[in-house]
Amino acid sequence: MAKRTVESFYKPISKPKKPRIEDTPPSSYSHHPSYRFPIADLPPSIANALPNLPATTPRSITNQPHLDLLYYRPFIPPPTARELFHFLRRELPFYRVQYTICRGPTTTQITTPRFTTVFGVDDTSLFTPSPNTSDPILVDSKSHTPIPSTKYKSTPRPIPPCLDILRQRVEAATDGARYNFCLVNYYASGDDSITYHSDDERFLGPNPCIASLSLGAKRDFLMKHKPTEGVEAAPVKMALADGDMVVMRGETQANWLHSVPKRRGNLSGDDRELSMATSLPIYSLQDVSRHNTSKDLWIVIDKEVYDVTQFQAEHPGGERILQKVAGKDATDKFLEYHDTSILARYRDRLQVGVLEETKAQEPKKGFLSRFFRS
Repeated sequence: MAKRTVESFYKPISKPKKPRIEDTPPSSYSHHPSYRFPIADLPPSIANALPNLPATTPRSITNQPHLDLLYYRPFIPPPTARELFHFLRRELPFYRVQYTICRGPTTTQITTPRFTTVFGVDDTSLFTPSPNTSDPILVDSKSHTPIPSTKYKSTPRPIPPCLDILRQRVEAATDGARYNFCLVNYYASGDDSITYHSDDERFLGPNPCIASLSLGAKRDFLMKHKPTEGVEAAPVKMALADGDMVVMRGETQANWLHSVPKRRGNLSGDDRELSMATSLPIYSLQDVSRHNTSKDLWIVIDKEVYDVTQFQAEHPGGERILQKVAGKDATDKFLEYHDTSILARYRDRLQVGVLEETKAQEPKKGFLSRFFRS
């Protein structure tokens, strides 16, 4: 047996590092042909905490004309909400919606300032187990016969179990309201937003009930009454924190508009959600790999793309360390020596974009909201 030095007996025994949530692989996945990739089921650390929801009794807000709100502060307690935020941000297939508008001879391409993903289907159809496969199929809600493929412009996707568990808990807490549609918006920075609108689409029916569950950094949730002659109503402002939920009921959607505005400066919350960045270009790993020389050197750290060409001489570990990971995802190597909080010093000067979202590489920081629509 090798002999130990005297000094070694006085050194503190280092404790094994606690595995990060991101390092814990999911135990099971949900599959469906409409999913871009299998969607992970909730880990026990989250799933076991959900039966205890809601965390608080809601406050009823009905002090304005046509306004009927339930405000949970919070609906999900912060430790669970934080873990749930990281899980959903990592596992759901987010994308930015793009569309074209025409104004006379001018055509403009619009990209929505937020990431989105949608699940569920309207009341005329439902997902039911298939007799031939393990995947649920879409049938008419009355006749239970398969619907024609031409009924929907975009193929509906069943709500995955990781969101359906949340749907059930929200239903149980909101006076038996039934929800069949789930829209998840991911606000990656303070520049991501959604303008004033109401969720009063025809397929939602009259007086729909909308439950908005917020995760991640604190963001303002604004409401204002639609212009109506003879009605005076003050605007409503709520700072939704991690795990908070607002339920909009009754005549609210028919008469009120709501928004999540842009927000400059630091977003409160976990360091990984802090951002002062403006909207940045989105690059694929293939794009980054083209910048792989000492004269044009890009790297990826924690889903953020950095041009470190001019930083090589400043790097404490020397230029060769950076050149070894040129054009690559350097996250693992970076985390061997640093915490991601140190990136705040360099974002303004070195960050050139974010990594495109895929199964393994999703957008990073921000505020996540879930809208369950009945």
